[in-house]
Amino acid sequence: MTIYDFSARLGTGAERHLADYRGKELLVVNVASECGFTPQYIGLQGLYEQFRPRGFEILGFPCDQFGHQEPGSDAEIATFCDRTYGITFPIFAKIEVNGKNAHPLFGWLRQQKGGLLGDAIKWNFTKFLIDRSGAVHARFAPTTKPESLISDIEGLLEGESS
Repeated sequence: MTIYDFSARLGTGAERHLADYRGKELLVVNVASECGFTPQYIGLQGLYEQFRPRGFEILGFPCDQFGHQEPGSDAEIATFCDRTYGITFPIFAKIEVNGKNAHPLFGWLRQQKGGLLGDAIKWNFTKFLIDRSGAVHARFAPTTKPESLISDIEGLLEGESS
């Protein structure tokens, strides 16, 4: 199984098959608009602009499971991301990442790469780096700033292009 076996609903309501991203390197992040880590949107957008021409995509998945930090509707979330941070990478519909109602994608991601204290996602802005074959390469804690992922992303892009 790879990430390409999943689909998810975009914030617009359209269903997106993740197989549409086949052959690209991905960073999957659970995001929130009212989190202490929300300013990481700046770094995420920077990564997206820097690496998108080389086959890199970021997929943002809003989640309200941590401290009610994503209270808005999908439309409100999209407006916030656009107006506040100029986000141009895809923002999906709000989901759960833990528990019995967790989106199947996040159940799979957690199984592939556990965190420091087990496989549960502990907070917003947990990041999963996916290689071009659709496998999880690495998991990063919410405290890991997007800018610190540059060498990991470059390493995958360079290693996979040779």
